Amino acid sequence: MSGVRLLRRAEPPQRVDLSALRPEALAGLAEGAIARLPLGTARAPLAVGDLFRVQAGDEADLVIEGGSPRFDQLGAGMTTGILLIEGDAGCCLGRGMRGGRITLRGGAGAFAASGLTGGVIEVTGDAGDFLGGAAVGERTGMAGGVVVVRGGSGARAADRMRRGLMVIEGAAGPQLASHMIAGTVVCARPGPHPGTLMRRGTLLLGEAALLPTFVPAGLAADSAFLRLLARALRPLSAAAARLADSAAARFVGDMATLGKGEILLAGSIPAG
Repeated sequence: MSGVRLLRRAEPPQRVDLSALRPEALAGLAEGAIARLPLGTARAPLAVGDLFRVQAGDEADLVIEGGSPRFDQLGAGMTTGILLIEGDAGCCLGRGMRGGRITLRGGAGAFAASGLTGGVIEVTGDAGDFLGGAAVGERTGMAGGVVVVRGGSGARAADRMRRGLMVIEGAAGPQLASHMIAGTVVCARPGPHPGTLMRRGTLLLGEAALLPTFVPAGLAADSAFLRLLARALRPLSAAAARLADSAAARFVGDMATLGKGEILLAGSIPAG
């Protein structure tokens, strides 16, 4: 049997909270029951059937054909199954996700993967600010799982990241991995000031101008960690794996705080 398919009727008239549309929650429900499910809105109430044509299925898979920047909280709280979105998503894609897989064939808004603790999120387009970052009032950002962005990201991706792996194949905005607590971030083209006030963790970067509070710590080439990282990256991103294979210089910091993080740079690139 196939999973549930939701075909977008038209652009929503307002922002919509779609956190109810989790694959595990919809599996086995009849089309009418799915269509009647209420959705969170700021103004007029909406149900699933107002926005989508429903095709029911038994498997814990969900396909949404037609996205929108107004579709917030897609995949939030997922624990299992597969969610495929053909189009863009609004803010908080996969927020609080604990398992399963989300594939977004489009771009994501701010706070995608915020609070992620497990599972895999792949974004084929760009992601907004605070990718995997801490929401307002929270002490940590993503704390597990894997995030792969084929495009770029906005400002402060991986802010307060505590655990997990993040790969950004395109260009990142300023202050990548700000206040990072732990985890691993790979990005070929970071914006200004990567690793601002990071405490622990690893950044694997391409060409980058580093803050003066990161100090040289020898060569990174031929380390066992990099060989293991490259092996883990190959199924996820060939570009990221090549970056791991070419890492040469190692810096530690941020010395303005705990100073136990590290930045690995590909090639012989000096600090800025």
